[in-house]
Amino acid sequence: MKPEVTTDFQQGKAQIFKNPFLERLTKTDPLSNILIYGVVNVILAYIALEIIELSLFKFIGLFVVGLFFWTFAEYMLHRYVFHWVTEAQWSQRFHFIMHGAHHHYPKDEERLLMPPVPGLILATLLFGFFYLIFWILGITNLVYGFFPGFFVGYLMYSFVHRATHIMRPPKRFKKLWHHHSLHHYQYPNKAFGVSNTFWDQIFGTMPPKAQRKKSH
Repeated sequence: MKPEVTTDFQQGKAQIFKNPFLERLTKTDPLSNILIYGVVNVILAYIALEIIELSLFKFIGLFVVGLFFWTFAEYMLHRYVFHWVTEAQWSQRFHFIMHGAHHHYPKDEERLLMPPVPGLILATLLFGFFYLIFWILGITNLVYGFFPGFFVGYLMYSFVHRATHIMRPPKRFKKLWHHHSLHHYQYPNKAFGVSNTFWDQIFGTMPPKAQRKKSH
């Protein structure tokens, strides 16, 4: 099945599914995300502190580790999953749903955040993955402190990402805004970091210096 798009490149809105119900599930707004994901993270923190009985100190430490690990996951997912595409039609369809639609229509505000239904499904799968890793390591209880930090890291990234597309850059973050703009409009195979440029520097995927200086 080939991607279904409208004709207005860059300024239009993608049509991902013909089915209206499925199409609706691909869209969201900031308030819905704040409320739904916020409640989920409060529940996760409650489980960690009150049911698993992690100490506050240990919870904060694991939370920070999870937050930092998200920045690495952000880079790796963006580079190797969201931009992975082959000649196969199913691969192109997967790419379009996951990220291609956003590159075709970067100003489609309803798709600048992860909608709650697919977002919670992915969060559940990721929690299961991390639970398995922590279980193999024999430290299962620690996942309840790590995952909230990872999840909040994602949420912070998602709102920074949205802001880079709809807001003028704050003075202190002008370089970060420009970094993501270069990824979209000039270097799709570079500048994979959105909330930071750290991993682009580590893995050598920064845009050319001449282009980076234009943000000054």
